Amino acid sequence: MVKTNDHFESFAEFYPFYLGEHSNPRSRALHYVGSSLAPAISVAALIFGPLWLLFTVPVAGYLFAWIGHFFLERNKPATFKHPLWSLMGDYKMLWQALTGTLDTRHFHGHS
Repeated sequence: MVKTNDHFESFAEFYPFYLGEHSNPRSRALHYVGSSLAPAISVAALIFGPLWLLFTVPVAGYLFAWIGHFFLERNKPATFKHPLWSLMGDYKMLWQALTGTLDTRHFHGHS
């Protein structure tokens, strides 16, 4: 059962809620783009420069995800209330998508 309130005791308790907020597959795809661009830009800026590109990392990471939330999911990003767990959720969801272990039982109305 996915909790609907905003109080979570642990990331393990938060993650099913997080997945429920990412039911739309196109929204998840946008999250994957942002979650992949952020570290790619970071590495490229550190290796090749210029370092000011590091300031674009949060924009790249969040822009795609927030487009997914506001226009596809029609919900508020979990980042607003749970920034660290949300970031952890982004990368756990990406890893699970890449490894074929994403638990779709938490998705509501989409698959």
